[in-house]
Amino acid sequence: MKGIASFELPEELKKVLKEAIRLEWITIFYLLSVIVVMFLTMGSSQAMKTAWLEDLLSLIPSISFLIATRINKKPPDEKFRYGYHRVYSIAFLVGASALLGMGLFMIYDSSMSLIKLEHPSIGNKTFFGKQVWMGWVMILALVYSSIPAMILGFKKLPKAKKLHNKILYTDAEAQKADYMTAFAAMAGIIGIGAGLWWADSAAALFIALSVVKDGFKYISTAVKDLMDRYPVTLKKQKKDPLIDEIEDLVLGLDWVEDAKIRFRENGQVYVGEVAIIPKGKLIIENLEKVNVMLLNYHWKINDVSIIPVKELPSW
Repeated sequence: MKGIASFELPEELKKVLKEAIRLEWITIFYLLSVIVVMFLTMGSSQAMKTAWLEDLLSLIPSISFLIATRINKKPPDEKFRYGYHRVYSIAFLVGASALLGMGLFMIYDSSMSLIKLEHPSIGNKTFFGKQVWMGWVMILALVYSSIPAMILGFKKLPKAKKLHNKILYTDAEAQKADYMTAFAAMAGIIGIGAGLWWADSAAALFIALSVVKDGFKYISTAVKDLMDRYPVTLKKQKKDPLIDEIEDLVLGLDWVEDAKIRFRENGQVYVGEVAIIPKGKLIIENLEKVNVMLLNYHWKINDVSIIPVKELPSW
């Protein structure tokens, strides 16, 4: 039974983390192959170029997760007394910033193609003595860039929820929705084939706007976490019900007159304080028991201070 802050995941979650790490390594090697295939087939298509850039960006969450996980394993030291949990929040912010920056560049690049009235063309190439329209080759490359990614995204999603890990979760959500990028790029390619020169740049612009939207959303979440917002659920970004459970737990103790709690996210775990107005004479052992009880209540509760007060604070 732990009575001080724990800096390790429960055994069952260690297995989940190990599997998540394995999936991220698979993702990196897969994306590297996609980047090569897309580069070799994109030709003059703006939509293919934008999809290729998005695949390049997709490496950032996987690499960030692996680096952050390695750093997060380090125990607290003289410099970082609270441990290295917040490295996940920092990595999340860096990844979101890169996503937004590249998305804005992609919007500029796609818009300029429309403004300049550029007319991309997709030619034919000879394969085994037969003429093949390169648009079909591009579409095959897009299928390869999306379907395996979707499968990886669906596999990562439940692991991200169990670990309460935002980098892993956003990576999984983005890969799960990769088919949208592929369909947009395919529409652009088919548009070129049908003589609609603007369809390619329009498809690229759609992809770029999607990237920018995600970049803004993720930066907003990352900044709020670093500003010590109360803990929220991954999907709906609403207050984690675990916080209210803890408050009810403390208020239900027979020696507690009143109590107030506050927690913040520290990477994938929570740290916080519990202010208690005791009934009658304060017994130190009771404070120690509350500390042990809360640290054992849920793995997310990583560090908690129990503060006896005469009057509840305003937080």
